[in-house]
Amino acid sequence: MRIDFISLFPDSLLAGLRHGVIERAEKEKLVEFRGINPRDFATDKYRSVDDEPYGGGPGMVLKADVLASALKSILQPNSFVVVTDPNGTLFQHSHAEDLSRKEHIIFVCGHYEGIDERFVEKYANARFSIGDFVVTGGELPAALMANAIARLIPGVLGSPESLCEDAFYDGLLTYPQYTRPEEWEGLKVPEVLLSGDHQAIARWRRRQRLLLTRKYRPDLFARAPLSKNDLELLK
Repeated sequence: MRIDFISLFPDSLLAGLRHGVIERAEKEKLVEFRGINPRDFATDKYRSVDDEPYGGGPGMVLKADVLASALKSILQPNSFVVVTDPNGTLFQHSHAEDLSRKEHIIFVCGHYEGIDERFVEKYANARFSIGDFVVTGGELPAALMANAIARLIPGVLGSPESLCEDAFYDGLLTYPQYTRPEEWEGLKVPEVLLSGDHQAIARWRRRQRLLLTRKYRPDLFARAPLSKNDLELLK
């Protein structure tokens, strides 16, 4: 898979991605990251990428023509274009799964007061937000989404089975984790995890997932496909 970023700060974005598992995946050619700066496609001597909004108002807006020139330099028939936008659909695990099957993704990172809507209407296949808050640019959201996508590519994680234990994999949060020492500052590891009884451990972990989701994410819990065994565990 190849993931491109059209960004005013491509170097910092790429540096933030290239660590640990994701860096190793790129070295093993499972994924490739590239950054494109739209300033390189500006046509005036000031390398302008933005202008004042029509209708007035504060701030500046990224220009459609400059972004389009940058996009066309890397656009392919199999490209999937994502715009980072607070108005976009909330990015979820299911989106990461779908995008992990693409061959080429292009993230267009918003900045200032946003992107000329005509560019979005013409070229975007999706617009995503990472939450109900605003940050100073689309670079961090794009990097987070790219990380979530890349780790789902076959071969990226050392243990593919760990994907099945991820939070949100089946609509629930994940269970608590513990490691040595068995007791720390008066707090003990739950006895069931020390028992060696794998069935009991599996039941405990499932129950924790149900309880934590109900407590912290009732919105997810309301949509979760619960089995009869789940209902018994909750009792």
